[in-house]
Amino acid sequence: MYAIQTKELVKRFGGFTAVGGISFDVNEGEIFGLLGPNGAGKTTTLSMLATLVKPTSGSGTVNGFDVLKDPHNVRKSIGFVFQEPSCDDLLSGRDNLYLHALMYGVDMHNIKEKIDAAFALVDLADKQNLIVKQYSGGMRRRLELARGLLHQPRVLFLDEPTLGLDPQTRQHLWKYIKKLVKETKVTIIITTHYMEEADQLCDRLAIIDHGKIVALDTPGNLKRKLGGDIIKLKVQSPNVSVIKKLKYVKHVKQDDGMLTITVDDANRHIQDILKKVGRVDNVELRSPTLNDVFLHYTGSEIRDNEAEGGVFERMMHSGNNR
Repeated sequence: MYAIQTKELVKRFGGFTAVGGISFDVNEGEIFGLLGPNGAGKTTTLSMLATLVKPTSGSGTVNGFDVLKDPHNVRKSIGFVFQEPSCDDLLSGRDNLYLHALMYGVDMHNIKEKIDAAFALVDLADKQNLIVKQYSGGMRRRLELARGLLHQPRVLFLDEPTLGLDPQTRQHLWKYIKKLVKETKVTIIITTHYMEEADQLCDRLAIIDHGKIVALDTPGNLKRKLGGDIIKLKVQSPNVSVIKKLKYVKHVKQDDGMLTITVDDANRHIQDILKKVGRVDNVELRSPTLNDVFLHYTGSEIRDNEAEGGVFERMMHSGNNR
């Protein structure tokens, strides 16, 4: 059974199309990723599925509930961890979770038990009585996860959950997210622009750019579909036309003195390429990565210049949520 289904989902803000007709299904118990540059439409997609924003057209269901026809039951069955921290800095971690439990109508007889379980799940039991402003960045994100899971949702939305964290803390948070899925059987849909995060966490992922899905599969299959090996050469005046005609060459990209060539069986053919390409100053040979996959489908490097959430918030404040 699918936990989430979307069909030709579209969102326009005035004359700007944030999401341009995307369709995907998410299996129960799956970690499904939306990978793409900031501003690609990832946050807007999550916001439509969470009923925070109405789609311009298309349809979507979460836990079998229609996001347009039954938003109340959608909201009851989901948790959402936003890009920006939303816990109160002046309250303790435990008080934050208690307020959240009251907001979501958690049974008063079970509140203490559920809060205790949530803190144990994210290894914050010994920090629960500290005020949140004393938490580290990683502790804050784990508290947000605990809060999002407190009412036991069947689906958890994570919007750039490790944004701004250092690499070590980011890897620790990945461990907790995997633990959540294993122990609670929750379905997770995550947005990210970190290649390693998508590769490490996601069972399947959709590469989204300019509001469109350009590829969808497991990280491993996406890399295998790209095919061959990657040879990167720093070349002066390369004979690009000659290289493109070679039968074993699948793709050639030239950019600022660097030549990136996708090749079948590079170990067998690299000497032939080096002879024909021109004067080579540097050679790098490796297997395809998700970054190579992203470049192949979008033609550009991942963009870090502006978080989509910031764009989305400005549109909301300007009154263009229609």
